[in-house]
Amino acid sequence: MDTIDAMRVFVAVVERNGFSAAADAMDMSTAAVTRQIAALEKRLSARLLNRTTRRVSPTSTGAAYYQRCVQLLAEFDALEASVGAQALQPSGRLRINAPVSYGITRLAPLLPGYSTRYPQVELDLSLSDRLVDMVEEGFDLAIRITRNPSPSLIARRLAQARIILCAAPAYIARRGAPATPQALAEHDFLSYTYSASGDSWTLRGPEGETSVTFTPRMRANNGEVLREAAIAGMGIIAQPDFIIGPALADGRLVPVLPEWEVPPVDIHAVYASRSHLAPKVRSFIDYLVECMEDNTAPSVSP
Repeated sequence: MDTIDAMRVFVAVVERNGFSAAADAMDMSTAAVTRQIAALEKRLSARLLNRTTRRVSPTSTGAAYYQRCVQLLAEFDALEASVGAQALQPSGRLRINAPVSYGITRLAPLLPGYSTRYPQVELDLSLSDRLVDMVEEGFDLAIRITRNPSPSLIARRLAQARIILCAAPAYIARRGAPATPQALAEHDFLSYTYSASGDSWTLRGPEGETSVTFTPRMRANNGEVLREAAIAGMGIIAQPDFIIGPALADGRLVPVLPEWEVPPVDIHAVYASRSHLAPKVRSFIDYLVECMEDNTAPSVSP
């Protein structure tokens, strides 16, 4: 016996003064209503209803029980409605992990628009270039910049980042510009610690695809550090456009082997499971897709 259902049946019988009327109201058979009341009385070890041929009325115990049932069912229905509303409306704390440079340059400008649209969501952004364990560290969502997202996570592609091979004009003046990918072996490299390809780059150009392996002059776990080192003339880097774009635009860095390109990388939103995806997660991903498609951050004005 489902106690909540039995309580609803009991309330209907009391309010309609009979089994048949309660059965009609609840779209049940009279026999089913009778069984529910009998089971409820047996469970409580108390007689709840006086039954005569002309009417049904609550006993004194039944009357007290009826009042508590009405209160409890109202509270139960309110609770279910509240939980249901929360399940549909984005709300609560949303923990996001993203790479440092991408988080600062591309993600941060989008957050005010999302916060205005979904004021019940508390944004909690953690920036780190290391590969975090989302489940272990309690993140709802992560931004990953990779050609091969983890098969253990659900990934939604947001955009693509160009990887550009470049160096400072001062470095080129001092060391010369490499004319072929093979000539890169004679140059100084600044390497990203977390690069999936390690100490090598794959280049595509007029002669097809080739790989270059190198020994870095310097390693760093952050692309902005590498950019600044390259601007200072330390060596050649291959970094995403969102890190080196301004430096290329104002001439602090110049492309190296411009007819060759490093394959671009995809930017993904990743999360642990499709099952019961929280509205706060779904809404944030949809918002990012909207922004990436428009290439703009929506206005923060309501």
